[in-house]
Amino acid sequence: MRKNESLLVSFVAAGLAVLGLLLAAVALGTKSSGSASSDGAGKTVIDVTLKEFSVSPNHLMAPPGPVAIRVTNAGSLEHDFEVTGFPKLPLMKPGDTKVLDLGVLKEGQYDAKCTVTGHAGSGMTATLMVQNGATGSTGADTGTVMSNETMDKLMEDVAKKFPAKTAGHGGENLEPKVLADGTKEFDLTAKVVDWEVEPGKIVKAWTYNGVVPGPQIKVNVGDKVRIVLKNDLPESTSLHLHGVRVPNSMDGVDPYTQPATKPGETFTYDFEAKEPAVGMYHSHHDAQVQIPNGMAGAVLIGEMTIPKEVGPVNITQHVNMVLNDAGTIGLSLNGKSFPATEPYVMNVGETMEVNYYNEGLQIHPMHMHQPHGWVIAKDGKPLVAPYQADTIAVAPGERYTVLYTAVDKGVWAWHCHILTHAETPQGMTGMVTAVIVQ
Repeated sequence: MRKNESLLVSFVAAGLAVLGLLLAAVALGTKSSGSASSDGAGKTVIDVTLKEFSVSPNHLMAPPGPVAIRVTNAGSLEHDFEVTGFPKLPLMKPGDTKVLDLGVLKEGQYDAKCTVTGHAGSGMTATLMVQNGATGSTGADTGTVMSNETMDKLMEDVAKKFPAKTAGHGGENLEPKVLADGTKEFDLTAKVVDWEVEPGKIVKAWTYNGVVPGPQIKVNVGDKVRIVLKNDLPESTSLHLHGVRVPNSMDGVDPYTQPATKPGETFTYDFEAKEPAVGMYHSHHDAQVQIPNGMAGAVLIGEMTIPKEVGPVNITQHVNMVLNDAGTIGLSLNGKSFPATEPYVMNVGETMEVNYYNEGLQIHPMHMHQPHGWVIAKDGKPLVAPYQADTIAVAPGERYTVLYTAVDKGVWAWHCHILTHAETPQGMTGMVTAVIVQ
C-alpha cells in the first residue's frame, strides 16, 4: 500500500481523533498495574504474580526513584524473572516469593520476562513504565495509577505517530526464475537480520530473504515449482509447506523426510502445484524459536472461489495478514507493531480479500470495526456455507479468507480483540492497524 502514502497523510491526520475513540471499547482501566506500596523509605514496591504462562499484571507503573518488584510464583512450574539490563531472580519453586531490587530508576520503559526457555514466547512478558505522575498506593487499592491527563497524553502521542515509518517491509511478491522446462524457481535465504518492529525497536529477526514476513510465493494450479533454500542461519533448518499438497519427501520435517539443512548448505524442494491452496511456508526445525522470530511467509496457489451467497463484489486488493505474538517480533501484524503497522485505503463499494495467517502461539480474534466480513474459506478450502462475522478467531496454524466491503467513510480500527494485544495505559500497541475508507 506504499503507493497510497500521499493519501494516507491527509486521511490519517483527519481521522486520528476517530481512531482514538474507536478503541475506547478496548481501553484498559487506569488501575492496570500491580499492587504497589512504599517500604517506608521512599521505595516503590510492585507485586507481580507468575503462572503458566502469564505475568500478572503485565503493564507495571512506578515513579522515578527506588523501585523493587515482589514476585510470587503461583504456577505449578519453576519460573524466574528478569528486567532487561538488571540481574535476574533465580529459579523460584511454586509458592516462592522473592524481591527483585532494581535500585534507582530513571524515566523510561523497561522490558521484563521469565527467561526459562519457551516461557517468554508463551506469554510470560511484561513492561515497566517509569514516569512522573505514577504514584504508589497502599491498602486495598489495586495498584499504581497515573493521572487521566498523563494517560490521555500518552495515548494521543502514540496515536499521532500512526502510520510510523520503519525500515523494512515484508510480504512482497517474489518473482520466480522460469527454467527451460517451465518450472518456476524461487530462491529463499534464511538469515538473521536487524528488523525494526516499531520506531526505535530493532530486534534480531530470523528471516527469509531478510524480511518479515517472508516474501509471498504465488503460482498457478499445474505449475511445476522449485524452492531453493539456502541456510545462512547459525543453526540447522528445514522448510515446511503448510497446507500445500507435496510429496512426502518434500514435506520439510527433518530428520524424517529429509536431513536437516545445516548452516551454509542448501536444499531444493520440488513439487507440482496440484490443487488450489492458501498455504504458508515456515521452518520445521527449532520451530518455537525460528517461526516466532520471523521465519514464515504466504504461499498461494490458484485463485479463491467467490461464493454466490456473497454476490458480485469488486475486489480491488488482496491482503495477507500474518499474525504473531512471540519471539523477537512479538505482538505484530505482518512483522510490525502499532504505530508502525500498515494502514489500508479503500473507496466505498470496494472489496478487500484478506487471508489471515496465524504463525504465533496464541489464538487471535481479529476484529474490523466496519463492516462485517464474509468468511468464505478456512485453511484454503471454500466453505459450503459462508457466513458473516465481525470477529474471526484464528488459532495457531489456521488460515481464514475473508471479504470486507467498504460501506461507510472514516478511519476504522482493525485489531486483535484480546485486549492486552491491542492497548495499554500508554496507548494502542501491538496488533492494531486501520482501514481508511474514502
